Amino acid sequence: MVSPCRPTGPSGARSVDWTALWLSLRLAGLTVIILVPLAVACGRFLAYRSFHGKGLAEAAIALPLVLPPSVLGFYLLVTLGASSPLGQWWQSTFGGPLVFSFEGLLLASVLVNLPFAVQPVQRAFEGVALDLREAAACNGMSPLRSLTAVELPLAWPGILTAVVLVFAHTLGEFGVVLMVGGAIPGETQTMAIAIYDRVQAFDLESAGTMSAVLMAVSLLTLSLTFMLTRRLDRRVMAWR
Repeated sequence: MVSPCRPTGPSGARSVDWTALWLSLRLAGLTVIILVPLAVACGRFLAYRSFHGKGLAEAAIALPLVLPPSVLGFYLLVTLGASSPLGQWWQSTFGGPLVFSFEGLLLASVLVNLPFAVQPVQRAFEGVALDLREAAACNGMSPLRSLTAVELPLAWPGILTAVVLVFAHTLGEFGVVLMVGGAIPGETQTMAIAIYDRVQAFDLESAGTMSAVLMAVSLLTLSLTFMLTRRLDRRVMAWR
């Protein structure tokens, strides 16, 4: 039986696994879509509210930054596994396991990337002056109107930073992805895992090509972000 990660084809090498790249981009995009609204709500709440246990809540959100991926992967594997309540509910509802599936991988990605989304957004909302929010309230703006018309335009650079950090970190995530999703081609085998598999198969040429493609995608994402951030900063300064 030939491993799907080993070199194939007449030349003995399969240069780029485009399916793995597409899966990585899909995973990163969906993670951003899910996390950004949650980060705005959570970051705004943490920025404006003081409550008992706030430090503990912030520490819990930041925990994935300091825990080894193997530790995070283990706890996620236990939490999402077939013997857990969540895993049993998913199995009975959808007829398949949550671990070693794209859905389980997406849920794990959302949890792992939580600090990369919440912290920049929280800092951005903390930078919104209190008198601006009070002025919006005095002008009769509802909290929702104040959020959309005053706070979000000023906090947008932090939100954009969160988008980029989450997207880039998801593209490069390896340990948690491997433990929760495995390396199922077309289902959970992301680009980072595909590169690792090529190295294990001694297909260094393909691994190098795929690494260059992933690096180019990350560089393009960061370049576009810096350009947008500069433009937004100029607009915000003009608005102020």
